[in-house]
Amino acid sequence: MRTTFALPQFLLTAALTLGGILPPMLAQQQKPLVTADAPSTSHRTRLILKDGSYQIVMSYRVTGNIVHYISAERGGAEEEIPASLVDLDATRKWEARRTATADGQAPAPTLDPELLKEEADRASLTPEVAPDLRLPQEDSVLALDTFHGTPELVPLPQSSGDLNRNTAHNILRATINPLSSSHQVVQLKGERSFIQLHVDTPVLYLRVGDSAPPPTGGTPLTVDTHGSNAQAPTAPAGGSPDSRYVIVRADVRVGARLLTSFKINMLGGVRRQEDVVETTTELLPGNHWMKITPKQPLDFGEYALMEVISDKEVNLGVWDFGVHPIAPENRDALKPQPRRPVTLERRRPN
Repeated sequence: MRTTFALPQFLLTAALTLGGILPPMLAQQQKPLVTADAPSTSHRTRLILKDGSYQIVMSYRVTGNIVHYISAERGGAEEEIPASLVDLDATRKWEARRTATADGQAPAPTLDPELLKEEADRASLTPEVAPDLRLPQEDSVLALDTFHGTPELVPLPQSSGDLNRNTAHNILRATINPLSSSHQVVQLKGERSFIQLHVDTPVLYLRVGDSAPPPTGGTPLTVDTHGSNAQAPTAPAGGSPDSRYVIVRADVRVGARLLTSFKINMLGGVRRQEDVVETTTELLPGNHWMKITPKQPLDFGEYALMEVISDKEVNLGVWDFGVHPIAPENRDALKPQPRRPVTLERRRPN
């Protein structure tokens, strides 16, 4: 006896049978692959770059020397970046700290304390004195100036009547009588300094703490200082934090600028001395740089920063400059250098 089935009933039975079998099979076939380098896409994380910046991503994976990631900032676009630009250790530590904080645990330290100390010491060699403007390592004395609203660092060359102009810290000692009347100590060539600042309260930065270079075997340099006793022994590359620093106004003559002696024993007193501007000094963190600030604004004119070594001794190697707000820009001024963000480009697979 033949059994017949209606076509609609047969199709309905087949659909119900396949409906119970195919969904689990399809679910197994469509399960996404999860790699060890790719975090879950259900949250956002940071892909930290070696320059200190980061990208907010939904996931990432490392394939050879390329890091592929899903950008959360650009609508889930898949992009890639060379692995050499990515700090994977910092990325994983940030993710671990974020996960621990979310679970109510104490966040793990990001860096070892010794590494933090080394990083702070490296940063103290070139401290930031204005936005995106840092002190260099090679110069000895610089002035923080402002030209057309932009902060600039201007190197101040050291000079005297018998010293070549350079940016090192040389010492030409001169013994003077702290109670004597004013007499000429240093004569500088020219009526104006090569360096002209545009603000009346410049902040000066002096490199300190460097060890003395090896002796060259040459004889000390001796100059005539009108009765004072002067020599130039082997000098350290940086200034001494034990010295005092004053700004002396130059007496401009025809073809020269004269710096006269002053009564050292009156420094720090209530009565101000004519043509001498006292300063305040501050050692910056790391003790590599000294910040020197005049206690009063400087009038228009020619000046020199002078080092007072002791109560009877000064350094004839001075750092001269002028104050003229309408002077041209200094040629060797260091300008701010904003950090450029890393530009990520989408690359096609080879």
